Amino acid sequence: MSDCRIVKGGVVSAKGFRAAGVPARIKYEGRNDVALIVADAPCSAAAVFTTNKVAAAPVLYDRQIAKGGRAQAILANSGCANACTGEDGLADAKLSALVCAGELGIDPSLVFVASTGVIGRRLPMDRLLGGMKAAKAAFGRTAKHGLDAERAIMTTDTKPKQACATATVGGKKITVGGMSKGSGMIEPNMATMLGFITTDAAVSPAMLKRALGLAIAKSFNRLVVDGDESTNDSVFLLASGEAGNSEITRGGADFDAFLEALEKVAVSLARQMAKDGEGATKFVTVRVKGARSVRDAERAARAIAKSPLAKTSWFGRDPNWGRVLAAAGYSGAEVDDSKAEVFYGRERAFGRGEIADARQLERLAAVMEKDEFEITVDLHLGKGECEIYTCDFSLDYVHINADYTT
Repeated sequence: MSDCRIVKGGVVSAKGFRAAGVPARIKYEGRNDVALIVADAPCSAAAVFTTNKVAAAPVLYDRQIAKGGRAQAILANSGCANACTGEDGLADAKLSALVCAGELGIDPSLVFVASTGVIGRRLPMDRLLGGMKAAKAAFGRTAKHGLDAERAIMTTDTKPKQACATATVGGKKITVGGMSKGSGMIEPNMATMLGFITTDAAVSPAMLKRALGLAIAKSFNRLVVDGDESTNDSVFLLASGEAGNSEITRGGADFDAFLEALEKVAVSLARQMAKDGEGATKFVTVRVKGARSVRDAERAARAIAKSPLAKTSWFGRDPNWGRVLAAAGYSGAEVDDSKAEVFYGRERAFGRGEIADARQLERLAAVMEKDEFEITVDLHLGKGECEIYTCDFSLDYVHINADYTT
């Protein structure tokens, strides 16, 4: 029986890591905007990045670093994405890693960099590097240090996002902790998000990469806020090995135990991001089951989760189930409305041609009064299932994004 469980903690909860977050005036005065996460020694490392063909300079740089499977530090900033900045932007990313490595006394090939914020603006390098040096002087291992780092990567986020889980691997207690940011421009693969996960488990780079891919498939890649995919999406995973377990180099019970803890952290962070979607008032889990295939279930669930008409109806507490079924119908999945059912919570809105009457609509509206609810579509065509985490579209979403750069 697994003893894996979620506990209080974050990115510095695992042994062997320190962090800090400081203000550097990259965009705002008096707000943390430079974060530094540092391991005591080189770690196994894995990372996954956006599939957007317009990739930011940090992503281009980090893809090369990730090939080495080793890292020791991550320098991150908010307020400027360093995206669509050409060769100058790539040079800035490289320089920030080089100077950071020099300050830490480590090899530059062990430094990841990450940025989030407005696209199309050069990094203010003097402020970034000054912030990095201030972060180095301030970092530590306490919960506050982790929270300071988390706040430094937030943009339109309204609340910090942290998660931690423990498990037993090879007779040793291991910890997985993490933090993330992201509340808008969110659609896999992945989202306008940055994710930083650390563990003290000993895991080979190859198995760490495998674990991260599996965990992301169940978490960040099941997250949709608005259907826009960012230029800067990055999730990093560093393993210090300080828990003392025998290194995981292949699949088996130890790998499965580690993966379970990693997935719990990643899913928690993804759910927190959906709940904090820009202007969100509702956290909605869209579940499609009975699809002809898992792929069909995912297509239908994604279409529903991205539908502006469905999302605005959730904000207005309007049980307009027709928008849900229509989205499934245009998703590309096989759908037969004479067999399909739609539920809001446990209340059936539509079933095999039968539509909700006035009394049912009242019960559906009551479900939508809650801050969190589920929408389930049962296609009754097979065994495929998929679950997507999303939120509503509110008036605030429009206001936030109407003047984002100004």
